[in-house]
Amino acid sequence: MTTTVAIIQARMSSSRLPGKVLKPLLGLPSIVFMAQRVRQARRVDRLLVATSTDASDDPLAAALAAHGMECFRGSLADVLQRFHQAAQHAQADVVLRLTGDCPLIDPELIDRVAARVIDGGAAYATNAVPASYPDGLDVEAMRIEALAAADAEATLPSDREHVTPFIRREAQRFPAQSVSAFADLSAMRWTVDHPDDLAHVEALIAAVGATSPTSFDRWDLFRAIERLGVRRDENTHQRNEGYLKSLRDDAAA
Repeated sequence: MTTTVAIIQARMSSSRLPGKVLKPLLGLPSIVFMAQRVRQARRVDRLLVATSTDASDDPLAAALAAHGMECFRGSLADVLQRFHQAAQHAQADVVLRLTGDCPLIDPELIDRVAARVIDGGAAYATNAVPASYPDGLDVEAMRIEALAAADAEATLPSDREHVTPFIRREAQRFPAQSVSAFADLSAMRWTVDHPDDLAHVEALIAAVGATSPTSFDRWDLFRAIERLGVRRDENTHQRNEGYLKSLRDDAAA
């Protein structure tokens, strides 16, 4: 039997919005709000949050414990190692990588991406490359063997920080599949990486009349945007700006 584990990567020391994973949404810490949505995915057998052993992440670990959520703690700087160790701890066969800045993550999309690895023969699958969904609905799925190889072999600082670039570059070894949206919606921004992102996500949640984290899906959000004009697709902030900065740092090293 295949064990599929969803791991939310999260930390408190974000440079652009410190403590963003504990910002309240509907009275819950954002990370808990997100986790309740992830738990609606049918292909997820186990869910945990991978954070660091750094003291800065003690409040996050405490909040997770208070809400009965499983937490794994590892290296702050070597995120790839932390992520792989979390997957090993959970005895995962298939690993779903989610990031804590995506509180509006959609469970049906999680299932679609997971199915490409569980049922479709891919070693890696994502709906984020190439980007077609709103920024903030990103899901990655991978076989544990691909993640283990990345941890053992990846040496670039950007690979260690962003977990999966090595796997994508090794597509001959690790066959990849992409899940695309019905249209190019990649200009929409539903992630929480800056203070104005948080205000926008709060507006989206209000626009759908949400009463709980699980009372709406991405289609409700699309309809609310169409009906009320609650949109933000001017891309004030660059998509994947953290990864792009890491690539520049690699080149400068």
